[in-house]
Amino acid sequence: MTTKESKLGLVVAGLLLSILMASMDNTIVVTAMGTIVGDLGGLESFVWVVSAYMVAEMAGMPIFGKLSDMYGRKRFFVFGLILFMTGSALCGTAETITQLSIYRAIQGIGGGALVPIAFTIMFDLFPPEKRGKMGGMFGAVFGMSSIFGPLIGAYITDHISWHWIFYINLPLGILSLIFILISYKESPSHQKQSIDWWGAATLIGAVVSLMFALELGGQKYQWDSTLILSLFAGFTILFVIFLFIEKKVKDPIISFTMFKDRLFAGSAIVGLFYGAAFMAATVYIPIFVQGVYGGSATNSGLVLLPMMLGSVVTAQVGGFLTTKLSYRNIMFMSSIIFICGLLLLSTITPETSRTLLTLYMIVVGLGVGFSFSVLSMAAIHPFGVEQRGSATSTSNFIRSLGMTIGISIFGTIQRNGFNDKLTDAFTGMGPMPQGKSTDDARAFLSEQARSQIPPQILEKITEALSSSIVHTFTWGLVPAGLAFLFIFILGKEKMVIHRKAKSHQA
Repeated sequence: MTTKESKLGLVVAGLLLSILMASMDNTIVVTAMGTIVGDLGGLESFVWVVSAYMVAEMAGMPIFGKLSDMYGRKRFFVFGLILFMTGSALCGTAETITQLSIYRAIQGIGGGALVPIAFTIMFDLFPPEKRGKMGGMFGAVFGMSSIFGPLIGAYITDHISWHWIFYINLPLGILSLIFILISYKESPSHQKQSIDWWGAATLIGAVVSLMFALELGGQKYQWDSTLILSLFAGFTILFVIFLFIEKKVKDPIISFTMFKDRLFAGSAIVGLFYGAAFMAATVYIPIFVQGVYGGSATNSGLVLLPMMLGSVVTAQVGGFLTTKLSYRNIMFMSSIIFICGLLLLSTITPETSRTLLTLYMIVVGLGVGFSFSVLSMAAIHPFGVEQRGSATSTSNFIRSLGMTIGISIFGTIQRNGFNDKLTDAFTGMGPMPQGKSTDDARAFLSEQARSQIPPQILEKITEALSSSIVHTFTWGLVPAGLAFLFIFILGKEKMVIHRKAKSHQA
C-alpha cells in the first residue's frame, strides 16, 4: 500500500467514525431517558433533551454545508468535531435537565457539520468508479447507527452509567480528529460568497418553533392551547420570511435553484418520507417487544439487529448498483420491499412469534437500506464541487426533518390509540391498577411494574399496547406510499464512470 493510499484510508476511517457518532447520538439517548430523569429529575422537561440535539443538528446542516463550499471542508469538519466532543463531555457532567438540554444543543450544532460534510468529502476524494462502493459503505454506517443507538444506550445505562453514553464519544472523536488532521489535504481553491445570516436566523427559528410545537402538542399542552397555536404561527411566519429572504439574497443558505433539478428535488422529497416511515419501525418495534413480549430495554434493542443487518446489506448493494442502474430504478425496488415490510408489520399480534417478527424486520431493513446510500449519491450527482456541500447538507436536513416530524406524529398516533384502547378495555372492570393511568404508558414497559399487575389486567394492557403499535405501523404506510409516488420524479440518471478515469486507474 502506497503512502497516498494509506492516508486515504485514514481519512475514510475518520469520516466513518464521525458519521457513526453524530448519527447514533440521535437515538442513543432515548433508551436512557428514564434513568436520566430518575437521576436528575425534571420529568416535565425531558423532551427538551431529545429535541435540543435534533433541532440544533437540523438547523446547522444547511449552514455548515454552505460554509464548507465557501471556505473549505476541513476547517468546518474539524470545528464540528471539536464542538461535538465538547458538548459530549459537558453532557456527562450535567447536574440538571436544563443543563443537559443546553449541552445537547452544543452537541447538535457540532453534529450538524459532521454528517453532511463527511459525505461531501467522500464525493470530492473518490473518482466516479469508486463512489458507488464508498457511498454504500457510508450509507451502511449511517443505517447501523440508527439501529445500534438504542441498543448501546440501553446496555451502557443498564451496566455502567448513563454518563457514559456521552463520554464514549470522546475516544472515537479524538481518533477521527487525528486521522483527518494528519491525512486530509484539500484543494485551497474555494468559492468566496457572502453569508446569509438572516436566512440562517429565520431557518433556525422556524425549525425550533415547529419541533417544539410537535413535541409539546397533545402531551404537556392541548393542540388548541395558546402556546401550541403560537408556536405553529411562529413557524409559519418565520418560514415565509425565510423563503422571501432566500429568493432575494445573492448567496442563500438553501438555494432553491437546486430544487429545479429533478434528481435533487426527487431524492430530497423521497428521503423526507423514508425518514418518517423508518422512524415508525425503529421506535415502536422495541416497545412492542418490551411491552408485549416482556423483557428489558437491552433485550428489546437486540430484536432490531436483523433489521440493521438487512439495511447494511442493501446500503452496500445500492452503492454498487448506482453504476449499473438508474437511481430511480434502484429506489423503485427499494420502495416495494419497504412497503411490503411495513405491511407485514401491520399484521402482527401478541401471538406473532419472534421468528416471524424477525423475518418481517429483515424485509423492512432490506427495503430502507438502499436509501442510505442511493439517495445521498443522487442528491450530489447533478452538482459540481462548489455546490456539493450545500446539496448534501440540504438533503440530509430534509431527511432529518422527516425523521423528527415522523417521531412526533407517530408518537401522537400511538399514544392516543393506546389511551383509547386502554380506556375501552377497563370500561366496566372497575378502577385502573393503583398508580397507573392511561397517560402512564411507559410504566407498563418496566419488568418490575409488570410483575405487580394481575395477569388478567396485564393481558388487557398488552392487547391495548399491541393494537396501538400495529395501528401506528399501518399509518407508517402513508409516508412510505408517498415516497413511492415521488420516486417517479427521479430521472434516468445513474453514476457515470468516465473511460478516462478507468484507464487512469488501471
